[in-house]
Amino acid sequence: MTTAWCYLYCSEQHIVVLVWREMTEESSTTSPLSFMTQITGGMTSSFSRGNEFYFQCGVLVIGVLGTAANALILYALVASKQHKKHLLIVHQNVLDLFTSFFMIITYSLLLCNLYLTGPAGYWLCALLLSESCIWWGTLGSVVNLAIITIERYLKVVHSSWSQNKLRNWMTYSAMAFAWIISFVTNVAVAFPTSAVIDGACHSYAIWPSNTFRVINFLWNFLAFYVIVIIIFVFCYWRILIVICRQARVMATHAAAGPSTTQAHAQAQYNQIQSNVIKTMIFLSAFYAISWLPSYVYYLYLNISPRPHFTEIGYYASVSIAYLYMCTNPFVYATKFDPVKEVLLRLIHCKKISE
Repeated sequence: MTTAWCYLYCSEQHIVVLVWREMTEESSTTSPLSFMTQITGGMTSSFSRGNEFYFQCGVLVIGVLGTAANALILYALVASKQHKKHLLIVHQNVLDLFTSFFMIITYSLLLCNLYLTGPAGYWLCALLLSESCIWWGTLGSVVNLAIITIERYLKVVHSSWSQNKLRNWMTYSAMAFAWIISFVTNVAVAFPTSAVIDGACHSYAIWPSNTFRVINFLWNFLAFYVIVIIIFVFCYWRILIVICRQARVMATHAAAGPSTTQAHAQAQYNQIQSNVIKTMIFLSAFYAISWLPSYVYYLYLNISPRPHFTEIGYYASVSIAYLYMCTNPFVYATKFDPVKEVLLRLIHCKKISE
């Protein structure tokens, strides 16, 4: 409590009285939006609280849809026997399912407007109400998406090396790395920077200085957006070059004479590889587009000495980012042929039973 007052007094002297009053009189759970409204000098009106309520309900709906859709896609991956062939893709859906499930839990608790007390209240604030579990799964999903991209790159561009060197233990280690790096980056930061004051949760609010807060944001922005985008662009650019070259070679062989069994098998394998790569390129591009508004908005809030906070900007950017987790399964349903076939069979069986 003293640390929060000292930090706010030193960095925002012109609003210290307003912030102190808000922190001591507020008796309900405060979301990141409410606290950001306080530190930028704005009073939270009844209109703002109404907007926040509708936003929380919207995210809750996104979480329910995302959980159901990701669970269905996981079933389809197992039913089509793709879960052993594409471990990282299955892991991607597990991470998305984890994120969607904790959207339901977190925003259900936020809508309950809990009064927090004691150690249990602090843990509830730092672990759930701060949305740290949501971001744990989200950042893990981003890391796993980059790992899938690198794996595709190695299998297509350096196929001989990958056949001789890649092992299952490397895949499992990469999956564990996605969970660990996202946990350390997000959940481990949430605990020391969150506090329960007069029954209200103030998450990511207690920083030793403004410099630490900016450094944390820049690390997240560079590591989980800029570097990941660079990986996407470089790897898929090289992959597409190799695929085009292979397609020209296959076309030459087909024109030279009748197709053989080996050529047919190679063509089928190339088609499967192409479908997987198309799916991952679409997901990567969708990630880059959907998360850009959120990162730009938070970059403005962290870099600007006196940012002008607007609810519309917050709601719009975060809603688009959360929709990414919900719509991922539909990409698999429309782009990944084995999953599509299982889902079509389910629909066909339902029509027959009716």
